[in-house]
Amino acid sequence: MFQWLHLLADSDQPTPNSFLTIQLIIIFIIFSFFLISFSFNSIIKFTLLFAMPVVITHDPILLNSAFVPTPISQHRPAIFPPSQRSPPRILRFSPRSDMDAAASQGLYPLHRCKTLHLVRHAQGFHNVEGDKNPDAYLSYDLFDANLTPLGWSQVDNLRKHVKTSDVSKGIELVIVSPLLRTMQTAVGVFGGEAYTDGITAPPLMNDNVGDSGRPAISSLNCPPFIAVEQCREHLGVHPCDKRRSITEYRNMFPAIDFSLIESDEDILWKPDIRETNEEVVARGLKFFEWLWKRKEKEIAVVSHSGFLFHALSSFGNDCHPTIKSEICTHYANCELRSVVIIDRGMIGSDNPTTNYPGKIPAGLDLPSDIADEKLSGNGEAN
Repeated sequence: MFQWLHLLADSDQPTPNSFLTIQLIIIFIIFSFFLISFSFNSIIKFTLLFAMPVVITHDPILLNSAFVPTPISQHRPAIFPPSQRSPPRILRFSPRSDMDAAASQGLYPLHRCKTLHLVRHAQGFHNVEGDKNPDAYLSYDLFDANLTPLGWSQVDNLRKHVKTSDVSKGIELVIVSPLLRTMQTAVGVFGGEAYTDGITAPPLMNDNVGDSGRPAISSLNCPPFIAVEQCREHLGVHPCDKRRSITEYRNMFPAIDFSLIESDEDILWKPDIRETNEEVVARGLKFFEWLWKRKEKEIAVVSHSGFLFHALSSFGNDCHPTIKSEICTHYANCELRSVVIIDRGMIGSDNPTTNYPGKIPAGLDLPSDIADEKLSGNGEAN
């Protein structure tokens, strides 16, 4: 094309048709240049706007996350330099922002809520030895470790707290992991007073259990106690997390109900296989679902650090980070945290006990706002 244009320009006798042809060729070249430039930019814009993958930010391990589509937000992909002022806006799916969570509130029917008082056991001998040397957790000398004297002091202090704060008055049931340290903690905190002669009811704990030097604890004036395997610590490898036979425990804790435990011997603990964190999470979710289906509305649970931490990690992901940390940080020895669990999926079927149906005796009760809507509707119809 350019050679042809050159020949026309160098012709000795250019004609009007030659000049017209040259002008048309120049216009065509200019038009083609702008067309190519426009198409290239359009292709880039189209690619950036429509070929960019949708960003979904979530952690698949957090099972209870509430992910919602948030408004289109400014998101700067790596291909854009920091100096660029106006990166493309793309739809971003993410958990609720901290601001949204901080401002949000929830309202739920009371009969679809339960109060849980979650407690980690007091200091055991395995905690002391394991703090000095983590390899001590592999020692059979710490099999089903019991509480230290300091641990019993922690129990006494927590007992005072639940009494003075009236926490103990509302508790309908105490669920406890069937290990020596958790049952000692549970009966020491939530049990009756010291057992005395003449009482016919069996004690929650006989005297000097685990060479503790502690007196027997009464089962009177306290809620019932149930031992449940699902809230045990990580299973396997560590002898401190292996339980004794139920026959032995019944002699130590006569008033604790062990009927939900099927095997007398510990068939869940394996010497060479340690339960994974993910397996503890799954077990914890089943435990909380089982808790929800029980009739009691206020329950104390005495368990272990690892179990509580991993089981609770599935909750609070739709809350402010501060609230999330209140739910699932590691528990200190003999720490108590009170939480509320809510049935948002119709798991339970309890009827409300405090609701009242009204209209007794029955009478006319058309609300004024509904009357206004009816009048407005009639006016539109007319």
